[in-house]
Amino acid sequence: MAKRDFYEVLGIAKGASAEEIKKAYRKKAKELHPDRNQDNPDAEAQFKEANEAYDVLKDADKKAAYDRFGHAAFEGGMGGGGGPRGGFGQGDFGSAFSDVFEDLFGDFMGGRGGPGGGRSRAARGSDLRYNMRVTLEEAFTGAQKTITVPGSTQCSSCNGTGAEGGAEPQTCPTCSGMGKVRAQNGFFTVERTCPTCGGQGQVVKNPCRACHGAGRVEKERTLSVNIPAGVETGTRIRLAGEGEAGMRGGPSGDLYIFIEVREHAIFQREGVNLYCRVPVSMASAALGGEVEVPTIDGGRSRVKIPVGSQSGRQMRLRAKGMPALRGGGVGDMVIELAVETPVNLTTRQKELLREFEKIEAENNPEGASFFKKVKSFWDGMKG
Repeated sequence: MAKRDFYEVLGIAKGASAEEIKKAYRKKAKELHPDRNQDNPDAEAQFKEANEAYDVLKDADKKAAYDRFGHAAFEGGMGGGGGPRGGFGQGDFGSAFSDVFEDLFGDFMGGRGGPGGGRSRAARGSDLRYNMRVTLEEAFTGAQKTITVPGSTQCSSCNGTGAEGGAEPQTCPTCSGMGKVRAQNGFFTVERTCPTCGGQGQVVKNPCRACHGAGRVEKERTLSVNIPAGVETGTRIRLAGEGEAGMRGGPSGDLYIFIEVREHAIFQREGVNLYCRVPVSMASAALGGEVEVPTIDGGRSRVKIPVGSQSGRQMRLRAKGMPALRGGGVGDMVIELAVETPVNLTTRQKELLREFEKIEAENNPEGASFFKKVKSFWDGMKG
């Protein structure tokens, strides 16, 4: 059977660009791969045909010869098909499908590259997390805190290179600096981490005795951390370069401080506002008066209690709350009254309250309204 035109095999025009040829082959390779067409007995032959066409058309010189002489340009085994019948051997796969395989999966597996083109020997250090608890007063004013961070620092003996005396590591002879090795397995090229250098691309001939070739040593560090005013639970502070030291001279990671503000005995916080529940006597709530309340800055404020105040009534003190993080004003402090019922009454106090109870009904409009509604509800149920 006569060979089909290579352009027809890939479904492209004769003047197609290199990118169009590659794109067309990618599509055909996915469509015709034998593993995806096990029920199609012709799939393997079609896949080989597409592979042979791409092997010729991807090469500028072979393409020029094919455009001029057609299949005759490769009679006698000159072409990428491996012979006049276009046989499909391992050489064909390595030169054609593996190119597209790299494009499809190269980024995921580390990409292609030459010496030094694989993973860098200098690996970035890990980020660290530190949980810090602060008081509400510290969150209000801001604070300077000293913390001790366990971790690693750059080895001073080798300056982070991992080699004795600070010598530079050498290119790995197994992977030529790529950090990975390849093996042909039938239709597939398998990549794995280089066993010699562990994917670093370089090896240390004479490891540093202090860090054993890692380029870093375990060491606790003491750091001073600035806590800005206005922080709240969940605030994250980033200290660049204060995390784990990098491997073999790589950059250090970052340190993240996560803030938790402790609960306060007097104030409850909601955003930039503070709430303070203040108990008042029945007499003060009924007759009115004043109460002295604390503020978060350590000061005091006198608050007037309106006549006839009920439990839950709120008064607002402007700009006595928490500062907004990184500027943006100050919140308010909200005073909430809690009218207390007296306990442990004396005989005289009980007598006075009973006397007061006889005449108070007309002075309790909310209670009178409620019981009026209750009576109406019961009357309705009877009806």
